[in-house]
Amino acid sequence: MSLAKLLQLASPALPVGAYSYSGGLEAAIEDGLVSDAASAQRWIGDVLEFSVARMEAPLFLRMMEDPGPWNETFLASRETAELRAETVQMGYSLNRLLKDLGAGEVPVEEPSFPAAFAHAAVHWNVEPAAALQAYLWAWLENQVMAAVKAIPLGQTDGQKILLSLGDLLPRFAEKAIEVKDEELGNFVPGLALLSSRHETQYSRLFRS
Repeated sequence: MSLAKLLQLASPALPVGAYSYSGGLEAAIEDGLVSDAASAQRWIGDVLEFSVARMEAPLFLRMMEDPGPWNETFLASRETAELRAETVQMGYSLNRLLKDLGAGEVPVEEPSFPAAFAHAAVHWNVEPAAALQAYLWAWLENQVMAAVKAIPLGQTDGQKILLSLGDLLPRFAEKAIEVKDEELGNFVPGLALLSSRHETQYSRLFRS
């Protein structure tokens, strides 16, 4: 039963508005840094390894135990208004959905998306490492779908990227478990700069 719930959480059918965000990827496409399947895989893989896996993933695991302070830490780590608004809107939508599904609400004032996802995983008794891999998969799939639409890429190219980067998720999940509090942090200045540019980008498909 917990596996079925986990698949439901990681599904692109989850009505949280993830499809409307690119997490800065659209700005990289506009800037010419991402223009084909190879550059898309390189960009998504770098953000996954140097940002999501090193900061978001360890915080996700901590939110499964105590969402309050770690939710605040995650929100403070968002480097642009767009990236913060993205996680707050998705967190709000998932929090409201979980209440309707009988899973209760996240016990924080302004839940981020990982806080709401972690709350659902705890409520449905999903093992932390599995919950984290599902969370990372949902992030990865959304990035690839954004690349397919915005570059654009063929569906086969998108599936090849998912297959390649998906193989890395178990290793990133294992590393996240070992990260100590004093080791939390990421360094992706390119993503921060491009995300800030996206806020005033003239023509765009995505909200971030």
